[in-house]
Amino acid sequence: MEEFNVRQLREKIAAGEVSSVEATKGVFARMDRLEPVVGAYISTFRAAALGKAAEVDKRIAAGEPVGALAGVPVAVKDNMCTTFGATTCGSKILENFCAPYNATVVEKLLAADAVIVGKTNLDEFAMGSSTENSALKRTVNPWDVSRVPGGSSGGSTAAVAAGMCYAALGSDTGGSIRQPASFCGVVGLKPTYGRVSRYGLVAYGSSLDQIGPVARTVDDIAGHDPADSTSVDEKTAPVCDYLDKLDEPVGGLKIGIVPELNGGADEEVQKALNDALDVYKTLGAELVEIKMPHFGYAIAAYYMIATAEASSNLARYDGVHYGHRTKRANDYVEVYTKSRAEGFGKEVKRRIMLGTYALSSGYYDAYYLKALKVRNLIRADFTDAFEKCGCVMMPVSPTTAFKTGEKVDDPLTMYLSDVYTIAANLAGVPAVSIPCGFDSDNLPIGLQILSPVFEEQKLLRIAYMYEKETNWNKREPRI
Repeated sequence: MEEFNVRQLREKIAAGEVSSVEATKGVFARMDRLEPVVGAYISTFRAAALGKAAEVDKRIAAGEPVGALAGVPVAVKDNMCTTFGATTCGSKILENFCAPYNATVVEKLLAADAVIVGKTNLDEFAMGSSTENSALKRTVNPWDVSRVPGGSSGGSTAAVAAGMCYAALGSDTGGSIRQPASFCGVVGLKPTYGRVSRYGLVAYGSSLDQIGPVARTVDDIAGHDPADSTSVDEKTAPVCDYLDKLDEPVGGLKIGIVPELNGGADEEVQKALNDALDVYKTLGAELVEIKMPHFGYAIAAYYMIATAEASSNLARYDGVHYGHRTKRANDYVEVYTKSRAEGFGKEVKRRIMLGTYALSSGYYDAYYLKALKVRNLIRADFTDAFEKCGCVMMPVSPTTAFKTGEKVDDPLTMYLSDVYTIAANLAGVPAVSIPCGFDSDNLPIGLQILSPVFEEQKLLRIAYMYEKETNWNKREPRI
């Protein structure tokens, strides 16, 4: 049944043509076969998932109302709080932490009668672009197990690509849904900042983090949450039915392209982008050249802002309140310092130190404040661009999935993996990655589409225009 997408499976379960128990057993059967190789999951919930599936089947058979995702097996990135299982963030410091509440997005999944089969691996505290920074396990790319799945939501995208769930939730701070979605050949959506509640998401960069879905085709999850001060009120930005007009092409579409970005990606990635643009032109779209003069400063601004916020957010892990506590302390200071030294990995320590330096006296104005000013300029670039076009298209990543270990000892090169995705987080605009081809090594290539804030419905319609005309999303890894 892995040939079905989420909507198709939901319809068949609702019609009684397929049982949720059958679909869930199929997912766990694939896990039994593939998880020892792929390593997508930190924890799984077989008994609870099969129990939920049986409950959904029983309610459908009795003619009772069920939720929008009734019976569909899904996964959740392990930086979202759940009252079932641990919430580890891929870190030793939270390896045994059990949250006392569910994240709002988890509550929404449960209310929609989704079957949560497990929690997926990630770069520690979502800090990374390859999922190699997880302190708990190694995840590989289902298309080539010698390569990374991308990050930090590599566990979620690998699980979907390998058919070990039908959809998953990830989080995106600077490309952490879109880049691994591109590497693994699936669809990944970063919604507008504030569209999806962050309540219960373990914070990395609070002004940048956003939860979004990963699936084989286009799906959504959204809504206002009073528990999250960054969640936008629905009076300001009403949530519409994103699937309502999905089949309607966007007429008179103008696609913004940034000439200055040409040449930044590998030749095969650029060719796939150009081929995708040609498909849109045959559908009546017009290409419009736009200027984004501050795009080149995005990475520098992002790593100032993100690391500064990480330094502040991760100060709470002190070895006292919760999480790992050292057994080798002689006094209170050593409780704090040794607990953090033992609990945090190399990349997390690097980012905490960078952020602490940027926020320190004498450097705040020179680094952090300047980065905030650059962020405003990038946001203005997008505002100007969207006055001339309905969306912007560009690569997701300069390359396809790279070899495991290839960049792990070169953080600057690793950071450049997110060169095309970071600007969307700084500006808060929605963006989606959809499969648009394969390179000569049979590795997936993603197309990134960005739209104005709160125009997710239009963004998904634009993406679906291309998806209907191609079959890239129908190819599966032979693992």
